Amino acid sequence: MNRLLLVHGFGGSPDDFAEWLPRFQSTGWEARTVRLPGHGTVDPPYSLERFTDVVLDTDWDRFVLLGHSMGGMVAQLAALREPERLAGLILMDTGHGPVDVPPADVELGKAVVRGGGMAALAEAQRGSPGTPAHERLLRERPGYAEFMEAQALAMDPEMWVALLEDMVGQADRLDGLRSLEVATLVVVGEQDSMFLGPSERMAAAMPHARLVVIPDAGHAPQFEAPDAWWRAVTAYLKEVS
Repeated sequence: MNRLLLVHGFGGSPDDFAEWLPRFQSTGWEARTVRLPGHGTVDPPYSLERFTDVVLDTDWDRFVLLGHSMGGMVAQLAALREPERLAGLILMDTGHGPVDVPPADVELGKAVVRGGGMAALAEAQRGSPGTPAHERLLRERPGYAEFMEAQALAMDPEMWVALLEDMVGQADRLDGLRSLEVATLVVVGEQDSMFLGPSERMAAAMPHARLVVIPDAGHAPQFEAPDAWWRAVTAYLKEVS
């Protein structure tokens, strides 16, 4: 049985991939999502290492692992910890080391969340421009803005602060990834400026990796360029099945 486990990113949820699960099933893949602690739950403590424990706690002995954004960082940690369990690895709009956020922005975000919770952060960020692909999606997909805000409001503020600190302070994994003997797809939206460079470096460093850059997409290509994203992912899955 072909098995695929999909891990959402920071501030996301299993709903980021819910509409794709039946389509994966139709191509012969048993597909599951996982809800990371603090995303719609209150379940401390919170860290990338603990999230890795949650992902590896699946009852599947062997599977393909897809991680998006922060979920991709967790997927890398899982692959480095238990590579024998992975039939394949998909790293989607993610990085291999510390997230490049200005320290002043980190401290401001933490102060806002500690003072007013996720509602205060959502209010502070409302109206901030995103990538052209994201702005197009907000115009063209009814309810998408509300969907994103509901996910943000569902986060445990303690988790938000802890994971922000963890992501900006994490160790670089690029040297470890060079020795990873797992067939890997690195996929990234062409407008995702934060993770385009890291994606290129991971694909170049990993011995069995290839890079697919999704045109007209930003940080969420499964929503912003769904057809191109689906083609890239399913072509890879055919190779590893």
